[in-house]
Amino acid sequence: MSDIQRVAEQYIAVWNETDADKRRALITEVFTEDATYTDPLGAVTGHDGVDGFIAGAQAQFAGLSFSLPAAPDAHHDIARFQWYLGPEDAEEPLAIGFDVITVEDGRIKQVLGFLDKMPG
Repeated sequence: MSDIQRVAEQYIAVWNETDADKRRALITEVFTEDATYTDPLGAVTGHDGVDGFIAGAQAQFAGLSFSLPAAPDAHHDIARFQWYLGPEDAEEPLAIGFDVITVEDGRIKQVLGFLDKMPG
């Protein structure tokens, strides 16, 4: 497994972790301290910002989970990948997004997110 594949899988795991303490531990492991996250719904910086943003999304989409439908495409320290959000066994995801990450020393430094499909 490539390093970028591992980072992308860890990133998705952070979004799926609903236990606040475990999620925070994963954020510390996966993101740099000064990481930035930007998508059409918000922009945050640092572990506290990322944690709060993810907690808010989890509250809004309770019971749904994120998945990677395909391997990331990467070069240098940059990767892009699509993600799905929906019930575990859904044939069609409720939401689809596309994220671009910058990795520094094996951890995410920046996330630029795009929303391709959102429910309602």
